[in-house]
Amino acid sequence: MAWVIENDVLRASFSELGGELQSLVAKETGIEYLWQGNAEFWGRRSPVLFPFVGRLKDDQYSYQGKTYHMGQHGFARDQRFVAKQESQTCLSFFLKSNAETLKIYPFEFELILTYELKDSRLKCGYGVRNIGESEMFFSIGGHPAFNVPIDGEGRFDDYFLQFSPRKSRLSLPLAGAYVDNENKTLGQTNTDILLTRELFKNDALIYETVGPNSYSIKSEKTSHSVTVSYDDMPFVGIWSPYPKEAPFVCIEPWCGIADTVQSTGDLVEKLGINQLDVGEQFHQVYQIEIS
Repeated sequence: MAWVIENDVLRASFSELGGELQSLVAKETGIEYLWQGNAEFWGRRSPVLFPFVGRLKDDQYSYQGKTYHMGQHGFARDQRFVAKQESQTCLSFFLKSNAETLKIYPFEFELILTYELKDSRLKCGYGVRNIGESEMFFSIGGHPAFNVPIDGEGRFDDYFLQFSPRKSRLSLPLAGAYVDNENKTLGQTNTDILLTRELFKNDALIYETVGPNSYSIKSEKTSHSVTVSYDDMPFVGIWSPYPKEAPFVCIEPWCGIADTVQSTGDLVEKLGINQLDVGEQFHQVYQIEIS
């Protein structure tokens, strides 16, 4: 079943599978901003990454002396959520730990996704509650993909990435599927970056971020653009498949990150991991704005 919210500017639809955003359309122009999925390039659209972001070393981790196995980006994107229509412009999805999740992730949790439209913006909210009897550790993040070219006209390399604030950010290189945390460099995000295929030849661009940040996909050949923003998330990934010439770019706000090359596999020591005490709740929001 497709769930829909809309206002005078936008219409957004979602799936109970993964609580995933499926479509984001500007009502005046009919432009679809969200990548619609194609397994030739990437079959998903905007999955929620939980309880891990990125890949674990050898697809496994250890906690309190026990080893658990889990694939890239965790399991939430493949779980069926319970939906609740809050209003015409607001929708929530709920996922609770169960016997199957506890086999691979030994924490009892509630995951709440909230989507709300306001003017030309879609707010994407993440809530994580520890309902177990011990502290829990987790990561969470977004993975929305946007059509490039946005309006179906022009070329991929007609577009550029614009960063705000215009300042350099620490860039975390990848060594295969893992982050090389010991070889950070200063990324040139103080200026616009042209979108080229070669930009992604080493996989995603990953930056550490502090405070309010926004990332826009724009072109001088169209007035249509899309911007992802947040107030306080520690990482962002920007990705498009390579060498395949996929017509989309992902802008991914993360509270967590893939394992590092140097990772021991111990969950408590994992780079970027979040901790919740019993009964505590985590909350974070990012926004997608179209023009």
